[in-house]
Amino acid sequence: MALVITILVLLLVVALSGAIVRILPVRLPLPLLQIGLGALLARPFGMDVEFDHELFFLLFIPPLLFADGWRIPKRELFLLRGPILALAVGLVFFTILGVGYFVHWMIPTVPLAVAFALAAVLSPTDAVAVTSITGETPIPSRLMHILSGEALFNDASGLVALQFAVAAEITGRFSLGNASMDFLVMALGGVFAGALVSYTFGIFRRRLVRWSGEVDPASQVALLLLLPFAAYLLAEHFGVSGILAAVAAGMTMNYTDVLKGGYVATRMQNGAVWSMVEFTFNGLIFLLLGLQLPGIVDGAKGDLAQAGGGELWYLVAYVLAITVVLVVLRFIWVWVSLRFVLMRALHRGEKRPKVGTRMVWTSALAGVRGAITMAGVLSLPLMKSEGVPFPVRHLMILLASGVILCTLVIGAIGLPLAVKGLKIPGEDPRVREERKARGLSAEAALRGIADEQQRVDESGDVNAIALASRVASRVMADYQQRLEAAGDEGDVPEKARAEAGTERVMRLAALRAERRELYNLRRSHDINDDTLRTLLREIDLAEASLTGLHSG
Repeated sequence: MALVITILVLLLVVALSGAIVRILPVRLPLPLLQIGLGALLARPFGMDVEFDHELFFLLFIPPLLFADGWRIPKRELFLLRGPILALAVGLVFFTILGVGYFVHWMIPTVPLAVAFALAAVLSPTDAVAVTSITGETPIPSRLMHILSGEALFNDASGLVALQFAVAAEITGRFSLGNASMDFLVMALGGVFAGALVSYTFGIFRRRLVRWSGEVDPASQVALLLLLPFAAYLLAEHFGVSGILAAVAAGMTMNYTDVLKGGYVATRMQNGAVWSMVEFTFNGLIFLLLGLQLPGIVDGAKGDLAQAGGGELWYLVAYVLAITVVLVVLRFIWVWVSLRFVLMRALHRGEKRPKVGTRMVWTSALAGVRGAITMAGVLSLPLMKSEGVPFPVRHLMILLASGVILCTLVIGAIGLPLAVKGLKIPGEDPRVREERKARGLSAEAALRGIADEQQRVDESGDVNAIALASRVASRVMADYQQRLEAAGDEGDVPEKARAEAGTERVMRLAALRAERRELYNLRRSHDINDDTLRTLLREIDLAEASLTGLHSG
């Protein structure tokens, strides 16, 4: 019963955090607020949560990575594969070497392999935390795609490197050749396992839809929620990367999904459920970090002894020093990578992109650490061997937790300022793409209406022809307005967009008036709950369509 109450309290605090962050007089990143609320639950309310790191990984990591892989734009991921892989793989190992040797030099009591393990858990970044920090501040879409792709893949490279570092500390042996081959096998095996699970799920769901003749939205969403766990467990069973399996399963969902035609209710429920899962799970992770903080602070003296003694402020200095090194290493890697890009463009005679120092600093400050770092450091084994504890484990947890907090604070202060100063030339390409897609889909709709009208005309029924003509002209006028509004320049598109905006406002006002009237009818017992739900669903779908269309 105590466990159930604890879970319910944590869920309540996560739900309230989304409202609290909006009413605070000072804008505070949601992860920082949730960490603070977690610390408040631990002290003074005395809540204590102990959890198994393997259970933590299984419950939290697969669904979050699956959702990221599902939603990330695949075209941009392919086009930007060079910089993404440079950050997700190259920067990870550059960070492990730099931070590992730095920590071992700064704190000699930390064995080199353990220092590499700490550097490995600090290498993954958290794109969700970056989005929370930047908030409404516009961030260049190209940079955001790179950061999202990096965060998607550096989790695997960082955690696989962590496994090698821990194994090196426990066994006292390390082979770069064997480690490289193992990394390749684990990565490719994880990708294959995730793609296989997603492909098999697509076949199963296709046959299920064919057998049943219809789709029950609730059962479809429930099946989809199980998919990342299936991919993760299958990969882990065969000793390959479960993290990359979850990512690969999400990325291949768009190609195996059978619900691409109708099934509006299923798609809407999918979106709503996964948004809720992402918000809740991310919030729980940061709450759990906050719950650990009082215990970490209480054990500071023991951690200081593990670090070789000294004053307590040494620990703060260690955290700040590691954070600065992480930012500087990231800045150096991005700057050098850009120099190579410019040199290659110059060699090929191509136009060199203009990238200022502010963009480089923005990329450096965007290296915020979060959920994966916390999960990784908590996964360090308690014992090195029977009767021998793992070296300086509590000190590693303190340093990693401190770096998470520091990167969040530094990002919260510096990132919005850096992003605000960035010049974003021209129009966002997503706006142009959306207008083009609206125009082409409106043209297809007009052709579809014309074909249907021709089919009615061929029937020879005079009344049906007259009815179809009146209705077709009314529906075609709506699509014609959308087609004009999708134009790129000139007075006609501007006028059509203005008319569409005004019409949208009027329709929303009408729908909301309908909704109020339905509630009044239910209150006066003129309609029952079933009728209310049916009509409200129609209004909600219409309103969702209008609000969804208002992006270009």
